[in-house]
Amino acid sequence: MRDFLSVDRDANKIRLLRSTHSGTFVLVEGGSDKTFYERFIDTLACKLITVSGKPSSKLRVIAVLEILEKSSFQGILAIVDADFDRLTTLSYSSPNLLRTDTHDLETMLIKSPALNKVISEFGSEDKISQFSRDIRLTLLETGMTLGYLLWISQSDGLNLTFDGITFSKFIDEQTLQIDELKLIREVKNKSQAFSLKDEDLQQRLIMQKKNSHAPWQVCCGHDLVELLSFSLRKTIGSNKPSDVEPISLERNLRLAYEAVYFRQTHLYLEICAWKSNNQPFKVLRNDL
Repeated sequence: MRDFLSVDRDANKIRLLRSTHSGTFVLVEGGSDKTFYERFIDTLACKLITVSGKPSSKLRVIAVLEILEKSSFQGILAIVDADFDRLTTLSYSSPNLLRTDTHDLETMLIKSPALNKVISEFGSEDKISQFSRDIRLTLLETGMTLGYLLWISQSDGLNLTFDGITFSKFIDEQTLQIDELKLIREVKNKSQAFSLKDEDLQQRLIMQKKNSHAPWQVCCGHDLVELLSFSLRKTIGSNKPSDVEPISLERNLRLAYEAVYFRQTHLYLEICAWKSNNQPFKVLRNDL
């Protein structure tokens, strides 16, 4: 009940803001999302609003959007992470709700040339040449196993914990290949889910992988950034952990992400289409 009341309060705050802002309101999930999108918006015509809290920021964004839509509030748009939405039945669909091209904002960054810039800055030429494989493709292939296990946890209601798992316990530092059983055991230990059988989870993982889903929809950005951090310490670089912390790498990826990359996304086209259908409201800068 408390969550519903606070969602109503979020919606009411936006209604109150209408008296001082006649332009567009764009709802986003968190502070890092706001930092990313504010580089591309017209700050006079558009105001970014961060909606966060339980049960998840994404669900709260959608709940606030739904409340405002039902009251015919004009000039409201929400941008959320796609997560696994494109691989499952959408929980909520609206012309005012847009999703990232890939699983989340971080995967959009890693899919872009911003990754190449970060690797050039923190990677070792000698180690990169010895590795000889495409680092983006390798991150993606390894990240899919992690993504599939998270998806299984969510769809099967296992409530497994992935935050704080130690990647060095299941990733080969020479090849960045993943040991599935070691991953399963690490996640089980972190989750205190000792009743689950390793073999059952691995078999579930094998069956899920057979469906060959789109990698950029399966992989989670935070996993790929963790893998990138690991690789820049062990595989393609020799950095100190403090120099390539995941939070710092995400910041560097955002800084390396150029407007031209954003213009090449489907999300950019959807924002432009939303503007056309919601005159006179606008979102993006004129020079974008």
